[in-house]
Amino acid sequence: MEIISAFDMLKIGIGPSSSHTLGPWKAANLFVNYALDKFEDIDSINIDLFGSLSLTGKGHATDLAVSLGLSGMEPQNVDNEWLNTNINKLKEIKVIKLKSGKPLLFDLKTNIIFHKYFLKEHPNALKFTAFNKDKEFSKTFYSTGGGFITEEGFQPSKSKKNTIPFPILSGDELLKHASEKPIWKVVMDNEISLRSETEVNNKLKEIWDTMLNSILLGCKTEGFLPGGLNVKRRAFDIYKSLNGPSLNLDNEKWIAEMRGTDNSFKSIINWTSCFALAVNEVNASMGKIVTAPTNGSAGVIPAVLAYYLIFENREADFEHIKRFLLVAAEIGSIFKKGSTISAAMGGCQAEIGVSSAMAAAALAELLGASPAQVLTAAEIAMEHHLGLTCDPVGGLVQIPCIERNAMGAIKAINAAELAIKTKPEETKVSLDKVISTMWNTALDMNSKYKE
Repeated sequence: MEIISAFDMLKIGIGPSSSHTLGPWKAANLFVNYALDKFEDIDSINIDLFGSLSLTGKGHATDLAVSLGLSGMEPQNVDNEWLNTNINKLKEIKVIKLKSGKPLLFDLKTNIIFHKYFLKEHPNALKFTAFNKDKEFSKTFYSTGGGFITEEGFQPSKSKKNTIPFPILSGDELLKHASEKPIWKVVMDNEISLRSETEVNNKLKEIWDTMLNSILLGCKTEGFLPGGLNVKRRAFDIYKSLNGPSLNLDNEKWIAEMRGTDNSFKSIINWTSCFALAVNEVNASMGKIVTAPTNGSAGVIPAVLAYYLIFENREADFEHIKRFLLVAAEIGSIFKKGSTISAAMGGCQAEIGVSSAMAAAALAELLGASPAQVLTAAEIAMEHHLGLTCDPVGGLVQIPCIERNAMGAIKAINAAELAIKTKPEETKVSLDKVISTMWNTALDMNSKYKE
């Protein structure tokens, strides 16, 4: 069993797509390390994109991601200034600077080849080839959703399962571990077996800060999204119509001011939707977000957590944020192990469906649900996303993807509320059953409904 940490499920990266932008960027980071180990010098690099990465790669900036990833700059460390400077350099003078420091001539039109056919191993495949005089070195990667990548021929180590105190493959296993402690504590114990508690807390705080920053940035940015569809940003106008506090406040002050806003049912729906839209408008603009569990579904978890902090518990602090994120991540990892979080494999049920289930479970945990009710919340949320297709207009993560984040967030809140009023022993469908059903649905789904 491969260990999936909370920080594998919740990764800081750039938009617009975890499988088409973030994963290929990370693959490029990895390949350039391999190539520099093989050659003292690299004369040129070619990149082949296959299947879904080719068909929707332009709209998802796959070509830019693989090119910039060769610099060695990791996506979580990228800021807008670096991104814009290097994109302009790449387009205008056709040069990338490798991790080694060597400038390399690189033309997006000739060094990247788009193949419309699919490799049999996975719909999202890419191959890098480095050349040095009369030698060459190639490596094929698969972007499996959520920013996860695998290498051709890679076999996960079976010994890893003994390095964490509570190995978890299924919902039933999680419930067994949570018989004497809450789910968040089970997940925390696993995390601190991999890194220090201070590091865990710091990384979780960084994740929430990035989520909140993406909400605020989306709410203060007006205009149209890039990509050619001319989709108008809506979070700015919604925020303005709701008379929210100044967006120039620091994060803690903004939360405090928001806690004084109208908390009527209609207002809460509007605010939660606004938060989700804001994050995914930032994502669609190649901005920095948290993959949760994918970029296309990045707005659900921040929106639901913001809802809790602002409207549900006005005394909430970092301890609540930590518990929410840990539970959400663990539920997401169970979906990844038992099914998929890749839209290319399972349609949008694998993205918005999983993110809604993650958020529902995490919210239920904070609302005082039992471990069984937490899993029931995740099951309810996914049950009402089963069969959801991935059908983007123009191959961009904009229509209907951005709106779906708002819908997924509202469903998550509803699912959590239903779960805490449910006796788990009376439920007819378990979380593991709905995960199995989701996977079977993915296998049955026609490929034209998967991106």
